Amino acid sequence: MITQPRPRTRPESGAMAIVLVLVLGAVMITLDTTVVNVAINRLSQDFDAPLATVQWVATAYSLALGAVIPGTAWAVGRFGARRLYLGAIAAFAAGSVLAGLAWNIESLIAFRIVQGVSGGMVMPVGMTILLRAAGPDRLGKLMGTLGLAILVGPLAGPVIGGWLIDEVSWRWMFFVNLPVAVAVVLLGLRTFPRDVPETPRPLDVPGMLMLSPGLAALLYGVTAGGDRGEFGSPGVLLPLLAGVVLTCMFVMRARTARHPLIDLAPFRDRTYAAAAGTLALFASGYFGTMLLLPLYLQVVRGESTTVAGLLGIPFALGSGVAVQVAGRLVDRIPAGRLVPVAIATAVTGFALFTIQLDADAPYWGLCAAMVLMGAGGGATMMPTMTTATRGMSHERAPAASTTVNLVNATSAAVGMAIASVILSAFMSGLVPDGGDGTLQALHRLTPEAHAAVAGPLAGAFRDTYWFAVAIMLLALVPASFLPRHEQGA
Repeated sequence: MITQPRPRTRPESGAMAIVLVLVLGAVMITLDTTVVNVAINRLSQDFDAPLATVQWVATAYSLALGAVIPGTAWAVGRFGARRLYLGAIAAFAAGSVLAGLAWNIESLIAFRIVQGVSGGMVMPVGMTILLRAAGPDRLGKLMGTLGLAILVGPLAGPVIGGWLIDEVSWRWMFFVNLPVAVAVVLLGLRTFPRDVPETPRPLDVPGMLMLSPGLAALLYGVTAGGDRGEFGSPGVLLPLLAGVVLTCMFVMRARTARHPLIDLAPFRDRTYAAAAGTLALFASGYFGTMLLLPLYLQVVRGESTTVAGLLGIPFALGSGVAVQVAGRLVDRIPAGRLVPVAIATAVTGFALFTIQLDADAPYWGLCAAMVLMGAGGGATMMPTMTTATRGMSHERAPAASTTVNLVNATSAAVGMAIASVILSAFMSGLVPDGGDGTLQALHRLTPEAHAAVAGPLAGAFRDTYWFAVAIMLLALVPASFLPRHEQGA
């Protein structure tokens, strides 16, 4: 039985070495996510799969990532943060190799779940390692450094992945994870503090059997109902009801169990609850659009995967720079003043982008809006997560960081699934002979026929983006309850 020792604030250089290794691990996870987003169209073409099916390559990963997060607080106590983190990195690399060897869309989705189960532990366990190595006065700065992953992954992922997809094979977008994982494991063995014996708390097995299947069933019911255009059939209604019942049962158990899978006590704190609510709404809209931009560029504008990756650079650059700036500002400016401005910036950027969206919108205008979109998102996510976990004690830190990451990952999965359903619904009927799926039918069109439907297709993307704008705008409500003054002021 092992876990991390009681925390001792490490010297600045030691804490920075730890966070840089964590950045490398997080880059691998974010790179893999962003690469898949630009590959959706190619995967649909190679596997002859409709958008409603191929989107599960991204959604199943995010859902698996969220499903495993609740057990990480227990796993940290049982195996130790150091061992758990490095084991998760190794397992993610193995899942990446399997995904690269997939022989059909079903096997690819299955291996993406393997990646998600292991990758889901990386960020919350990494945050636990960081929280225990850093003092509260340096947390914002170090969290900002950890946010480098949000810059490097989305910048490098679509560009490198797009080139690999166009010039080599989509399989190599998974194989490239192997050398990165080896580097993280070797460096982590040298820099992470060693684990020492400590009695772990019991694992809430009934709670895990309620929450993870409940979230999966709920999300499957929503996407299946949207794909079929109705929610009354047994194949849709039963998963929806099962998901609602299991999730409610989990909440009831978590309120009364002696050792719940997720400690709901932090939600009694106004700051923590407000931060979680902000993340839930904002992440649903923000990450729900991650599939839309590459698809718009490839499906409507006819760009290659490489060009689609390159055109996403302004978004990633704005996000990464904002994470660095906001990570330092949140140590000096209360989140209640910083986060609402960041949300408003993101909403403004998304609205300007959506207004321009048509079949021949100038790229300079779209890219200018993307800078605002990314900057607003980067300045929202990391400061909100920092604010949620800043005041947590050593004992509560693993559960608090775990829950925050669960909210973020689950909301992202829900947003991506719903956005793909909405887009599929708006695209339905726009392409002749699209009975097996609009995306497959588009691949069979001649250039002339594609040009004829480009305008209506752009309209479908525009209408879907407005959904994301509305959801992010709602995030201003819980954000208004974040502290507007320094604690104790």
